[in-house]
Amino acid sequence: MPDKPAAEVDIDAALIRALLAEQATHAIPEAATLPLDKVAEGWDSEVWRLGEDHAVRLPRRALAAPLVRHEHLVLPAIAERLAPVGVRVPAPVVRGVAGSGYPWAWSVVPWIDGERALDEPAAARGAWAETLARALGALHVDAPADHPVNPFRGVPLAGRSGATAERLDALRAAGTLDAASATALEDVWGRGLEAAAWDRPPVWIHGDLHPGNLVSHEGVLVGIIDFGDVTSGDPAYDLAVAWLAFDAAGRAHFIAATGTRYDAATWRRAHAWAAAVVLMLLAQSNDNPDYLALGSDAAAEVIADGRG
Repeated sequence: MPDKPAAEVDIDAALIRALLAEQATHAIPEAATLPLDKVAEGWDSEVWRLGEDHAVRLPRRALAAPLVRHEHLVLPAIAERLAPVGVRVPAPVVRGVAGSGYPWAWSVVPWIDGERALDEPAAARGAWAETLARALGALHVDAPADHPVNPFRGVPLAGRSGATAERLDALRAAGTLDAASATALEDVWGRGLEAAAWDRPPVWIHGDLHPGNLVSHEGVLVGIIDFGDVTSGDPAYDLAVAWLAFDAAGRAHFIAATGTRYDAATWRRAHAWAAAVVLMLLAQSNDNPDYLALGSDAAAEVIADGRG
């Protein structure tokens, strides 16, 4: 079960200040002198807060570099669609390019005040279930032919059966999942495979929608972040958030708030995708207790839901 990959480039304050001085002062005149503090380091990128109002997002490995370019391409239009819902996204203020010894695209984005929904009790998240449903309704519109391609997100479930089975077998063998839980998750995946496939035009999907990429403040959903995996396809992939973010009551509220936009087969596929994401979290979060706990909590939600 892999730990976080090593960074392929050294990112420090001096490098970021050089990039800002070279490329950002047209949009933010004081960019090169604003306070700068590292606030997050994920598998793919680092995030540094710049002053009170902005953040700098930089890939830490080559595999992630195209993800930032995808955000440059699509986030301005997505921000417009979600604005009436009151949910912000990190649309780039500066579309950075390679420079000052740094090899890839990078961004300056708005800072969205709030807390990770991951740090909020699941029972409390139901307060903004309707807002998230409306935000996804605004996001899930037909995507153009030149959308960013992601071979793993929003695709037919059958295309991910091999990887899902491998993770399930590994977790069962390691004792991370007991036999009953493993069988239950396998059954959920199987029911998703049996459901009718998405047969309408592909829609925009976030591609990595879970509580770590949702921002709330005082019981209100205020932001959706990290669109690096944005692509188009089956919206069921995003709808897996119903089991990743909510308890049973919040999930019922979220599903009801989507109205008739998604049919029963879509929700069955979403349930299956939630099971697959649970397996991914349990298999790949050894170095991140927050996401390991999310995987465990979400597994319980997926298994407890008797959706047929």
